[in-house]
Amino acid sequence: MFTGIVQGTAEVAQLDTKENFRSFRIQFPAGRTENIQIGASVAINGTCLTVTAIDGDVLSFDVMAETLRATSLGNLQLGSKVNFERSARVGDEIGGHNVSGHVHCTASIIQVEDTANNRRLSFRLSDPKFAKYVLPKGFIAVDGCSLTVGEVWDDACFSVYLIPETMRVTVFGVKGQGDTVNVEIEAQTQAIVDTVERVVQQHLTKLGLGAAAAAGGGADAVGLAAAAAAAAAGGTV
Repeated sequence: MFTGIVQGTAEVAQLDTKENFRSFRIQFPAGRTENIQIGASVAINGTCLTVTAIDGDVLSFDVMAETLRATSLGNLQLGSKVNFERSARVGDEIGGHNVSGHVHCTASIIQVEDTANNRRLSFRLSDPKFAKYVLPKGFIAVDGCSLTVGEVWDDACFSVYLIPETMRVTVFGVKGQGDTVNVEIEAQTQAIVDTVERVVQQHLTKLGLGAAAAAGGGADAVGLAAAAAAAAAGGTV
């Protein structure tokens, strides 16, 4: 478990690519691997990885086929900068939100807008099915960084706003348009949206509206809730 408060950036020092498999040696800042053990969990760009070897401040990680498919780790090259966060311990302050390190999909940076002391990044999700879990002012983890969603619009796009400290500590200070990031949906939001959809669909089915809704292209949670509310107002639920 992680908090989404990125502890700094590290650098890919060596990589070994095989069929559906990659091994990384990552150089961490001095002192940031203190007391770490083989088998410990570290989030690299928001992806929970297991330490397989320790050489001072250089840690090794193995990445299998499913992780390469679901994340952007397959794009890393020698010298690439990555966000890192060591796993949270009992009693640690949760400064962001609970992050599992299980990436749902990637997103591409489609626009970067800089002002004097702020940066606005806009993203497009690689898998639109996760867009319903991205809500304005909700939590989202991007490359392991706990961020607040700014705006959400069609085509599975959303934006976030970054302060100078976030750009200094994370890879967002160097990433630009066209780069790919890892996205983890906030678990509580996902649970609520899925529960609402399931319960509303059950009510619609009881009303004989489930098949009609499906024939209409599969209404989203808002549309289903509106239909259920209208039925309830008529005294039929």
